[in-house]
Formats: sequence, C-alpha cells, structure tokens
Amino acid sequence: EGAPAAALDVADVWPVRDGVSGVGGQVRRLGDGGHGPFQRLRRNPEEVRALLPPGRVLGVIADRPLHRPQLAQIAHAARTLAAHLLVMIPVGEGGADGLPPEALVRSIFAARDRMPPATLIAVPLSHRREEISDALLRARVSAAYGVTHLLSTGEMLSGAGLRVLVPRELAYDNRDGQWRWREDIPPRNRRLALTQPEIDDLLDRGFPLPEWHTPPAVARELARARPPRRQRGLVVFLTGLSGSGKSTIARGLADALRESGDRTVTLLDGDVVRRELSAGLGFSKTDRDLNVRRIGWVAAEIARHRGVGICCPIAPYAAARATAREMALAAGSGFVLVHVATPLEVCEQRDRKGLYARARAGLLTGMTGIDDPYEEPTDADLVLDTTDLSVADAVQAVLHHLTETGWVELKIATA
Repeated sequence: EGAPAAALDVADVWPVRDGVSGVGGQVRRLGDGGHGPFQRLRRNPEEVRALLPPGRVLGVIADRPLHRPQLAQIAHAARTLAAHLLVMIPVGEGGADGLPPEALVRSIFAARDRMPPATLIAVPLSHRREEISDALLRARVSAAYGVTHLLSTGEMLSGAGLRVLVPRELAYDNRDGQWRWREDIPPRNRRLALTQPEIDDLLDRGFPLPEWHTPPAVARELARARPPRRQRGLVVFLTGLSGSGKSTIARGLADALRESGDRTVTLLDGDVVRRELSAGLGFSKTDRDLNVRRIGWVAAEIARHRGVGICCPIAPYAAARATAREMALAAGSGFVLVHVATPLEVCEQRDRKGLYARARAGLLTGMTGIDDPYEEPTDADLVLDTTDLSVADAVQAVLHHLTETGWVELKIATA
C-alpha cells in the first residue's frame, strides 16, 4: 500500500557489494503494524514478555507444521529445561512448505493439545534467504520476546544472548508406539519420520497422513490447505516463439479441460492480454517482463481459488518466467511450464501475422528470435516441437503430462 511501517535512524553504513550498502540503527515503529489474519495473536514483545511466567522460556519458531517427531522433541526440551514454551509462528510470508500463513497458524493450533503449557503468538518474520542473516535475525527476535533457550529447526547460530538447542533425531518405536532417540531403538523396531517430500506426495495424491506420524487434527488442517493435486489450482504456462503453436495448443487444452468440468478454466492469451491488461506497454525488456508479471499474477490468483489459468505469452526471458512460477507456488497452486520449442525457421515459414517478414525487412524492431533474444527454458516440465506434431497430438501430450502428474482427472463425455 506504500504506507511506512517503521523508520530507521541510520547510525551506521557499510558496503555489502557493488552498489549495495547495509545500514543500521534504531528502528521506530510507525502506524498500527499493518493488517492480516489472526491480529489477536500479533502481540508486541512487551506484551508477550508480560504474559510469560518467570524463569526459563523455550522458544520454537514454528515455520512449518508440527508432526509427532517435532512435538516429541519440543516436549523433551521443555521438560529437561523446566521451561515455559513460547511458540512463534512466522506470518510474514508463506510457510516453508508453501502453506499460506493462516493455514500454518491453524495447523500449529491443531497440535496445541500435544504440547506442554505454551504461549502461541504470530510474528511478522520473513526469510532473508541468507543462512547467517536468518539465524541471527531469528535469535534477536526470539530474545526480544523473552526467549532464553531456542530450539533449532535446522542449522542455526547462537546469538543475542540465547542458547540454541540442536535436537537429536527421533524414531517411532513399533513396540509401544513411542517416539525415542533413534539410536535407542533396534533398527528392526523403528520407523523414521517422514521426509517433507514424502508428506507432500501423500497430500498431493489425496492419501491420509499416517496417525503414527501426524496427529489427526493436524492432518485434517493440512489436507484442507493442501488438497490433492486434482482439486488444487494450477497454472499452465506455455512459452515459445511467435508462430510456434503455443496459442493454438492453449486453446485446445482449455477446451479439453472445460469438457471435464472439474474446475473453472481461464485462458490468458498473449494478444488478448496485451489489449485488455497491458495496453500501453511496449516491447522493451522492461515492458515485456512487466507484461509477463501481470499475466503471472492474474494466473496465480485464478489458481489460488482452485481454478486453472492457462497462459501463452512468448515470455522470452527466464527471470520473468521464474517470477511467474514463484507467484503460482506462493498461491499454493501448481505450475507447469511447457516449452513449445518449434524451430525459428518453421515459425518463419508459418508467419501467420507477417511479423517475421516485417522484421526481416527492417520495418519492425525488437522481434523475438530476430533482433531480440529468446532464452530457452532449462526448467521446462514438458517440451513440444510442433514441426511435425498435429495440434490434437500436442494437446494430448499436455493432457497426458497433467494426468500422469496428478493435476487433472479427465472425464470426457462421449456421445
């Protein structure tokens, strides 16, 4: 919204890298701290410290749902320290597993009856994507809220006067259904905690998380927030040169998905978007990136509400395509990048719009593939060359990929 949240009284400046400097000093809060769900949990440090009992405080930054292994580690640490538990739920951005902040909060609260006596708060904490900066920031924030001991959820550093506890690995004991230190259980009697990819795979396929690993209330919240792929929003992003066939494939794909009737389908054709959404933009790199960003944002919003957004711009630059992918994933949806890799000479032969001929004649500048680069995707989920591939076969190839990966479940009506 452009409203200032805080002011920094600069007392120190230092170079970080070329053209970038770091600044430090006293931070002063401005305004009411912003908006967002669960405002009642967003207490400031002074309020939280006043709520805590005297003595040790064990802090946990719950940036992902708490399954039974993590809950067992928390309970053991709190019992060993004889400490009150403070659970800090980051709500500055989506969760580490792609969960929106409100879903992360609900999943943590679903595990509350499995915790020792605890205070739960929401903290507007975001990742800086630098390990050392993140670790030091988390330690400082935790100390400000009154934490004396911080239970690590990964590689963390000690700082801000805190003691950081690094948990040992737990395993499930088949003999009595308890979680114990891995080395204390014979290999034949233990089950290791599920990895995050294993959890994601179960949720993606619509399978329940096993009760030995995840409390049922937490599993229900995760199933609500991350439904099976066939029910989740999806962005299908086709990229390729002008004349490659991407728009034709996109229209055929949209028609096929509409026939199944499972989800709403919106086709964001490049030419239509240029007229309705990006009127006034030119074809400089900046304008092209902005056009792709607008398409990516609209598609992500469509997918956020569990629809299918199909996009087919040229999108010649890798960074802009990566931004579109990030926006879709941040919305909790899927993203499938299809590179329609039809060679330039074939596209020129087709030249339905006469653009290549004008570019070759010097009447048009900034033509992708002629005097402007096309950065071929290295991260495409599917590559198609329509030189000798019919439209029907190309559409079928995309549908096959979406079906095999669980994103769609086709139910085509027949006469």
